[in-house]
Order: sequence, then structure tokens, then C-alpha cells
Amino acid sequence: MINTYSYDELRRSKLRLSLLLFLLLNIAFSVFYVATAINNTHSPTPPSIMVAVICVITLIMSNYKMKNYAYQLNVFSVIIGLLWAWHIAVRYNQLQPVENNFLLFSLMMVFFISAISLADYFVAFCLHSLPPALMVIILDQFNHILIMLFTIALPLISFTLHNLMQKRSEAFTSELVNRLSEEREKFSDLSMIDPLTGLFNRRGLQNKLSNLNGDGPTSHYILLLDIDHFKAYNDNYGHTMGDKALAAVAVAIRDAVRSRDIVVRYGGEEFLVLLIDVDDGYALSCAENVRQAVLDLKIPHLFNDRVSTTVTLSAGIAIMSDSDIEASLTAADNALYLAKSRGRNSVEIAALKSFEPNTQPAKS
Repeated sequence: MINTYSYDELRRSKLRLSLLLFLLLNIAFSVFYVATAINNTHSPTPPSIMVAVICVITLIMSNYKMKNYAYQLNVFSVIIGLLWAWHIAVRYNQLQPVENNFLLFSLMMVFFISAISLADYFVAFCLHSLPPALMVIILDQFNHILIMLFTIALPLISFTLHNLMQKRSEAFTSELVNRLSEEREKFSDLSMIDPLTGLFNRRGLQNKLSNLNGDGPTSHYILLLDIDHFKAYNDNYGHTMGDKALAAVAVAIRDAVRSRDIVVRYGGEEFLVLLIDVDDGYALSCAENVRQAVLDLKIPHLFNDRVSTTVTLSAGIAIMSDSDIEASLTAADNALYLAKSRGRNSVEIAALKSFEPNTQPAKS
């Protein structure tokens, strides 16, 4: 799943790999120069040995202690660049007479390492390449200044342009990743919302339950609600009117509870309210307020030929157990069934007490 964090991790991983490649290439060339010197009965230059030692130590340390790879890459680029400049100066003085193209070959070697491992990091590229380049120009005594400048300027110009394109590409990618992350969050939120009522759906409930953390001892209550005779309502008025009734009931439930409480369309004509940090007395009072708010909507409901009434609902309440949510839902559902069996338009609380309102279903 793409997000800003994973993109930043990808960039960090890329930096780490560039540092490792940079170290390995420098170790390879250092070993090559040391082996060549020994083979030709020359003493290896101190800086060529130091390059290998420093790179090996850094390679080991990179697996344990290094965190800011961008900073480390710049630091080691300038250190290794200065060592190569020192190596070129020492080796140049050892060659008597000076071998043809030694300086140019040394310069190309440094640019090769930079081009392979530091192509995407312009600052590190310059820090590694410029000390040897300046040393080569000084040792050459400006005898081949045009060739040297061309050799130095061409890769610098090329990598400057490459770096500008790379930064634009990274800026575009970063913006795209941020937009994708925002869109993902937006669609994730939408997937937790019931489109008809605007309440949370079951997925939204699960998300809220997973993030529900109380400060100290708290008790939460589950309020399970069901519209009475709603099948008959749909049969008589049609599903369009049924949807309007559901939406109106959802608004009444939401407005009858606190903003901190979680209101869910649990399925069909069934709703769930998670009352946060309350006692059983408040839970009963809140359930009665919800029941009365729906009754006060006075939505006509003719569920048979002889009796005319308005839309009502029944409610079951149970305390929520952190260890067994399913058991709490079952207890609330049993209390709801009891409310239905006792004539509907009533409230029952599981295992504690029952509460039946005095108000009877209104006549039309």
C-alpha cells in the first residue's frame, strides 16, 4: 500500500544502497592500486590503503549505527575524494618519468566511481570528484587545461541537468504519493460510512472499537435498536419511502445522543449506538430519549388494515465487555428480542433491569 511513510522508506533504502555501492567501488579500486603497486615492486600509497580501510570499516558500521544516510554519504564522499587527491599527488611524484595519461586516467577513475554510485546525489558527486579534479589540474600545471576542463566540465554539466530532472521527478512523485495517500484515506472513510443514513457501517464500528481507549476504569454500553414492523412499512409504502424513513430515524438517533457516542447502521432497519463511559442509568435514559425522538417524528405507519400508528422502535441494552464483544452484542440482541416480545416501542437492558415507557403507540 503506497503512503508517504513507505515512499520515505524507499528513498532511505535507495540512499543506503548508493552508499554501499560507493564504498564497494572505492574498495575495489583501492585494492587494484595496492595490488598493482606490489606487483610492480612499488610501495602502495598510504591514501590508497586508507581508502580501503575506511570503506571496509564504514561498510560494517552501516549495518548497525548509521541512520542519516544522506549526511553520511556526503561526509564519506568528501573524505574519500580528498584521499584520492592525495593518492594522485603521491603516485604522480613516484612516477619518474611520468606515465602518459596517468592524470587523465586517474581523473576518469574518480568520475567513474561518482557516475556509477552518486548519479542521483549531486552534492555527494561534487564532494567526491572536485578534490581529485583540482589536484589533477594543479599537477598538470595547466599544460592540457582545455582537455582537463572538458573532462571535468562535461560530467558536471551532465549531472547538474540530471540532478534538476531528478529533483523535479522526486517532487512530482512525492506530490503524487501524498495525493494517493489522501485519496486512500478519503475512500477508506467513505467505506466506513453507510451512504443512505450517513452513519457508520459495521466496518466503521470495527474501526472505532479498535481505536477505543478509555482513560482509567470506564464502562461503555451497547444500545441495539430496531424499527418496529419495518417490513410491513416497506410493503405498504414502498422501498423509496422506506429509505426516507430510515434516513429520518437515523437523524433522530444521532441527534438524541452525545457527539462522542458512536452511531451505526448495523443492518437493514437495525441501528447500534455505542455509549461511551456511562452507567446503566444513563444508558436507560439515553435509550428512552432515542425511542421518544423517533416516536416524535410522527412518521405514519399503517402496518395492517385495522391499526394505524406511527414509526416506533425497540431497544436492547447491554454493557460492553472488552474481552468478548460478541457476547455483549448477543446480550443486547436478546434484550432487543425481549422488548419486541413485550409489545415493541420499549427498552430492555440485559441482565440488570427493564424499562418500559408509559407512552403507548400513537394512533393515526
